[in-house]
Order: sequence, then structure tokens, then C-alpha cells
Amino acid sequence: MNNPKIIVSASPHVHSDRTSKKIMYDVVFALIPAFLISLYVFGIGAFVLTLVAVISCLLFEYLIQKYILKTNVTIGDGSALITGILLAFNLPSSLPLWMVVVGSFVAIGIAKLSFGGLGYNIFNPALIGRVFLLVSFPVQMTMWPTAFENNTTIVDAISGATPLGAIKEGLMFGETMTQISSKLPSNTDMLLGFTGGSLGEMSAIALILGGLFLIIRKVITWHIPVIMLATIGIMTGIFWIVDPEQYATPLLHLLSGGAILGAFFMATDLVTSPVTKKGMVVFAIGIGIITGVIRLFGSYPEGVSFAILIMNAFVPLINTYFKPRRFGAKIKSKIV
Repeated sequence: MNNPKIIVSASPHVHSDRTSKKIMYDVVFALIPAFLISLYVFGIGAFVLTLVAVISCLLFEYLIQKYILKTNVTIGDGSALITGILLAFNLPSSLPLWMVVVGSFVAIGIAKLSFGGLGYNIFNPALIGRVFLLVSFPVQMTMWPTAFENNTTIVDAISGATPLGAIKEGLMFGETMTQISSKLPSNTDMLLGFTGGSLGEMSAIALILGGLFLIIRKVITWHIPVIMLATIGIMTGIFWIVDPEQYATPLLHLLSGGAILGAFFMATDLVTSPVTKKGMVVFAIGIGIITGVIRLFGSYPEGVSFAILIMNAFVPLINTYFKPRRFGAKIKSKIV
């Protein structure tokens, strides 16, 4: 037979103008509103910290790929850029810059490239970098600059507790939520971002706008962010209804901490999240429940980062159980 040679290549086989690079830069664009709010609230410190995180992530990826792994350098695909931005978004603006560099090395060198690079990493690199810094330098990682205080300088900012930290501390000393609420920022301040915390935890409305942009651009779907936030809201809401003097309102839990940042920008990471809609639902519910358990009963006031990383570990199992329909498979139709 004189049949022409058949070339078999790896998937995907559906062609589109949506490249990985374009998707990455869509995410960067979606993060701009929250970044601008962080600059307004924390000033030059936020800019310098983000710049150091981005440059160090790009530099580590270049050096490791070129001189250690000796593979093609991929710093232009935007993934290291996003890792740097998200790492910065999970850090206080007053963090010493050398610690930011250490976090960047862990995120890129250990969490990403040691697994084979983009598309092969099991855990979200930015969150691995953040958790490593939190475990290694807990004091510096929990010194949160107060909004609008000394925001023209890089160091010596006045530190204060985050809303979740203030609640945890107040309950520990026997205060009720009524007493604690007088010390907390208003829901409007948390919605706009006029409160203390990590760079990317500031403005709920800016993060939501960025998330909606990603949904409209079909970079992500609504399943993970909506179901994750709904699970957190329902779980914390149940305990608030049972005892409002010992548990914060679900709205406070949603607007404070890393709930919205994690829901739209980290839990939806295309590499470390499930591929099917059913899998995404299970994944999102798991993150919401673990976050609620840590916030309500744990000694640590925040839980989103840990919850996402724990569920990242279950993604291969979720993908095994919830498999996508094979291309060309028959769809069963109901006879009316």
C-alpha cells in the first residue's frame, strides 16, 4: 500500500487563537485593578515588593531553565510573571525584600520547575512560596501594615491586625462579637479595600471585577469561585445563626482575608484544578469546607491558602473519578 505517512502527535488537536501566553496576560490584566488599590492604600512599598517578586521569579526561571535544567527558557509565556504578582499579593507590603526573593525561589524552583515546569506542577507555586515564608518567618509574615499609614515609605509602617486576626484575638481573650465589631473596619471599607492585610486581599470589588473579566473572557468558569465562596458563606453563616456572639457574619468572612483572591485567581489555576465541571464542584466545596474549619476552629485566622493546597493534592484523584467524555463518544438521549 502506498498510503501517505500518518503522523500522530500529542493533544490538543483543536486549534484556537487562544494561546497559553494570551491566557496568562488576560490574568495579569485582571489583576491590575486590585494592584492599583494596593498602591493607593500602601504606597511605594506595595510597588517595590511586587516589582522584586516579579523580577526574582523571572530571573530564577531563566537561570534554572538555562543553566541547571538546560531546557528552553519560557519566561515569555507569562506564567512566571503571574506567579510573581500572586506571590506579592499574598504578602504584607512591609516584608523584607530578601524574604520576597526567597519566596520567589521556592515558588519557581521548587513548586514549579522541580515538577517539570508549566503544566506539570501539582501545587499552586505562589501559594507554596507564601506558605513557606509563613512557616519560616511567622513574625514578619503576620505584621500587617495599617492602611494609609506611612504609605510614602518602604519600611517602618505601623502594623495592625487584619479583621480575621482581630476576631481570633478578641475571642481568645473572652470578648464577644459585639465588642469586637467596634474595632473592625466597616463592610464598605473591606469592599473598597481600605483596611490592613496582604496586598491582594485589599479590595473585594476590584478582585470581583477582575474575576468577572476572566469569566467573560472564558479564561475561567464560574463553578470554582462561586461554589467556593458559597460554601464558605453557608458554613460560616450556619455557625453565625447558632451563636452570633462567638462567630462572625458570613459577609465578613467573604470580604476579609484571601477568600475572593483565592476563589478567582488561585483556586482556578488551570494546571492545579480539575478539568471537568463536576470535578470543579467537588474541588470548590472542599476548599470552602476546609477554609471554614480553619477559620472557625483553628488557631490560625486565615485558611484559604492551606485549603487550596490541600485540595490541589486531591486533583489527580478527582480527575480520575470525574473523567471528561471521550471525543466521539455517544451521548445518551432520553426518549420523550
